[in-house]
Amino acid sequence: MLTLNIIGPGRLGKSIARLAQPHYQIAGVCASSLASSRDAVAFIGAGQACATLADLPSADLFLLAVPDAMIAEKAIELAESGVVQAGNVVFHASGASEASLLLPLKAVGASIASMHPAFSFADPARAISTFAGTLCALEGDIEACDTLHDFVLALGGKPFTLAKGGKAAYHASLTMAANFLVTLADLSIKTAQQAGISDEIAQSLVMNLMQQTLENIKALGPAAALTGPILRADQLTIEKHLAVLNNKVSHRCYQSLGLATINLARDKLSATQQFALSQIFS
Repeated sequence: MLTLNIIGPGRLGKSIARLAQPHYQIAGVCASSLASSRDAVAFIGAGQACATLADLPSADLFLLAVPDAMIAEKAIELAESGVVQAGNVVFHASGASEASLLLPLKAVGASIASMHPAFSFADPARAISTFAGTLCALEGDIEACDTLHDFVLALGGKPFTLAKGGKAAYHASLTMAANFLVTLADLSIKTAQQAGISDEIAQSLVMNLMQQTLENIKALGPAAALTGPILRADQLTIEKHLAVLNNKVSHRCYQSLGLATINLARDKLSATQQFALSQIFS
């Protein structure tokens, strides 16, 4: 059984360790304080609580689950600790940063990678019961990615590999899909309230439609799921929308998304219609 050290057992770190625990031996757990390390060990149900990186036992895999801004610093400290040996796999779980942050560990003989689960670890207790099937992005050294492919499968996840240099595009995609969807919901609800609709009804109206649309996208794909005035080249309706959006942020968002939607609907619009619509949104 391969061994695993956890550095930074926050919500993600201790959740991953708990999921790995039946298949990997949890060797050491190192947090910012010994008390925090002990609390994490209690949640994980295995491992040796460590006060410093130098106290970590030897292990096959090392997960740096520290905040993104601390990864490079901790990589240097870990390399200098003498704990990591040639042949070990060291990986971090940042969504935006690449494995290259761990280069100091490559210099001591480790293979390096990043593994990012497309999952929210807001509640570790809930995370361990709902993680199954989660897509996990891998990038870095081939040897490390091969090891982490099996690691992700053991967690119950679904591994896939990013193209070299693809981490920023991957994370931008997730940000648009998750964060911007929340922003779009907020702008839609506020626009509905502008029509005199109550907060409760506005939220229900927008949420129900967004849910139906997501189901259509999943079943049909984005292009086939598209409906609305742009697909119909309904210039009059679009002009009415733009006229009533007196909030500058909502107005600009409608314009930008409208231009993107013309491109999505291009196969169903004539060149003349595309030009006319783009003039309205510009």
